[in-house]
Amino acid sequence: MSTAGPSQGAKAPLGGSGPREAGKRGGATPSTRVQRRPVHGVLLLDKPLGLSSNDALQKAKWLLRAEKAGHTGTLDPLATGVLPLCFGAATKFSALQLEADKTYEATAVLGIKTSTGDAEGEVIEQRAVNVTQADIDRVQKLFTGPIRQVPPMHSALKKDGKALYEYAREGVTVERAARDVTIYKLNIALAQQNIAGAAIKIVATVSKGTYIRTLGEDIGEALGCGAHLSALRRTRTGALDVSRAVTLQQLEAMSEAERMACLQPVDSLLDGHVQVTLDSDNAGRFLSGLRRRTQQPDAEQVAVFGDTPRALLGAAHIKAGELIPTRLLSPIEIDQILTSQAATPVRAELVEALESPVLVTEQADSGRTGH
Repeated sequence: MSTAGPSQGAKAPLGGSGPREAGKRGGATPSTRVQRRPVHGVLLLDKPLGLSSNDALQKAKWLLRAEKAGHTGTLDPLATGVLPLCFGAATKFSALQLEADKTYEATAVLGIKTSTGDAEGEVIEQRAVNVTQADIDRVQKLFTGPIRQVPPMHSALKKDGKALYEYAREGVTVERAARDVTIYKLNIALAQQNIAGAAIKIVATVSKGTYIRTLGEDIGEALGCGAHLSALRRTRTGALDVSRAVTLQQLEAMSEAERMACLQPVDSLLDGHVQVTLDSDNAGRFLSGLRRRTQQPDAEQVAVFGDTPRALLGAAHIKAGELIPTRLLSPIEIDQILTSQAATPVRAELVEALESPVLVTEQADSGRTGH
């Protein structure tokens, strides 16, 4: 029995899934026809409660009049927080966010277990709650670092080509293998008792594939009373923080120029990549798919820029002295990005200082990449 699929469920109560590109149709897309245009960049959206990630994407795509858009992994309607939306050339790098560490803030109600691990499910068990600060400290240490999780039935993982949540809706439970995940940082604190009962606040920075619902349930079991999530907010994905996000309501109130100014550059998705800058001659060859010679050490993730004018050319990796293209922007996309930058005033807080790039000076045609 095997499971395979994205990390945070499709029905995914308080979870998410893989990157999805927006099509021409979507349930939340306003019916008013707009003239589409090429838009390139990343919009950090603070997704509201009750809206699906795809509906949020379609609304933002309509407001920006963008031709092409996709998101970097879903947040369930019951979850809020940062949802990076990729437009145009940025969609080529959206999958990188699936690998990124993520930070969540959650509230777990103690003493009540539900069928889905969140507030949407039916109550299946209730227990008395007798939790001390010493219990909290013990459990916090227990769940910090590498742990193993059994994926929830209400998730998008698949068995025999069928999502687990589909089995769950039919009342069928299938065996799931435990998976290795890492909880890099974890803070658990007793929360004020609310109408739902005793609760804890959880702040966790986690690796790819971690289910926060399952983490909340497992913490509840370790405390001896069971638990389910009543709220979930994603505050960070990779280097992208919710403090820099905008809401749909704010976006709707903006002028078109102000909306465009909210876009992060495409290379904001390449945080942590080694930066290499090519002169104009070698930039043209690189964009044609040709490998370039470099003295730089091997690197799995490289962001490649042209120097005059400075522009992202694509992603690459370095092996045995060769800079090998892996994902390229088209010359048309680069021209559209440069034109947009010249025409649109960019807010200062959206511009990050770039580290000093490495200028590749020794180049030679060495054949087209096989990647």
